[in-house]
Amino acid sequence: MFLAVSIVCDDYFLPSLEIISECLGLSQDVAGATFMAAGSSAPELVTAFLGVFVTKGDIGVSTILGSAVYNLLGISAACGLFSSMVSRLSCWPLFRDCLAYTISVAAVLAMISDNRIYWYESASLLLIYGCYILVLCFDIKINQYLMKKFSPCCTCFTKAMEENAEQQPLVGWREESGPLIRQQSRTDSGIFQDELDYSQLSKSMHGLDEISEDHPSVFTVPEADMKRILWVLSLPIITLLYLTIPDCRRQFWRNWFMVTFLISAAWISAITYVLVWMITIAGETLGIPESVMGLTLLAAGTSVPDTVASVLVARKGNGDMAMSNIVGSNVFDMLCLGIPWFIKTAFINTSGPIEVNSGGLTYTAISLICSVVFIFLAVHLNGWKIDKKLGAICLVLYLVFTILSILYELGIIGNNPTRVCGN
Repeated sequence: MFLAVSIVCDDYFLPSLEIISECLGLSQDVAGATFMAAGSSAPELVTAFLGVFVTKGDIGVSTILGSAVYNLLGISAACGLFSSMVSRLSCWPLFRDCLAYTISVAAVLAMISDNRIYWYESASLLLIYGCYILVLCFDIKINQYLMKKFSPCCTCFTKAMEENAEQQPLVGWREESGPLIRQQSRTDSGIFQDELDYSQLSKSMHGLDEISEDHPSVFTVPEADMKRILWVLSLPIITLLYLTIPDCRRQFWRNWFMVTFLISAAWISAITYVLVWMITIAGETLGIPESVMGLTLLAAGTSVPDTVASVLVARKGNGDMAMSNIVGSNVFDMLCLGIPWFIKTAFINTSGPIEVNSGGLTYTAISLICSVVFIFLAVHLNGWKIDKKLGAICLVLYLVFTILSILYELGIIGNNPTRVCGN
């Protein structure tokens, strides 16, 4: 399952994302916070709809809020530990996404504090996400204003300007094409570029300046022995994906990039659903408490697409895109709750609100807010870069949060009843 998600992300999802970024002229952090976050968070969107319209419970709330700490600390740890190169980070994108996520979490917690969701509350959640998208549309101008305003009194802004001026080049997505030298810069006029040129992200990651060369077939046998073994083992998956998803890296299917993006997101959701189902069956068989499963295996299972996508781009040196996907996917998860809530309360069941269970929200709120603060401080103290040191720090923080959460859910800390899977 993990291998299947990796193949979908590496061969179809991320390439389609790069062409979308090319068409819209998106910077890497904006692309990570929008399209990449939306695609990799497709399982959470499906879960939210299932919770509202099928199971009619709070499964969507518990799954999304329960996996939020893993999304922030666990995936950050994976990016740092499994990345073979140091990635520089910009101050503004991380601050922007952390602030948006904090506001979103506060809004959701305020809405479900009385165990009822009204149509105007869910509409306000969509409005918050709309404001977030609006900020992204004017991201460059806001960034330039903040740089000029706060650079004299904030050293991180000054360092960010200096590093962005001489930013490390992004290494090409395909190793055989050689490194593609292209300066990372956030000095464009806005989210949509005025010049008819390829976006920095797509040009640097996929070598679109060499677009005359067609991409090698997915059935090309790798030269390295280990890669060859993995290729043979994954050949059935590769064949199935090849027959169902147009490969937009090839000239013939290039204009089908939106179809590639949507189908790959659907495949990610389907694979994640099967993965979560297998984890749930294992938990019921072993008698693991439901709360422990939700905080550990299920949280990691639903976040597999985010983990794989973030690690893949971090290994290519695109730190801003990885971090924006990590935090931006959590912001999108809040939207996942707003969409089905609004549809049901405004169009289907207009007579009354949606009933949800808000038990244990105090601890959840503290955990989420603390995780956002800790990840921002960890990146700042680490010199605004993703490396193995940051990965180790995030891993330790995640383990601490997880242990405390499990102790709380088991009733060892506080007073909380324990439920076992299947009961």
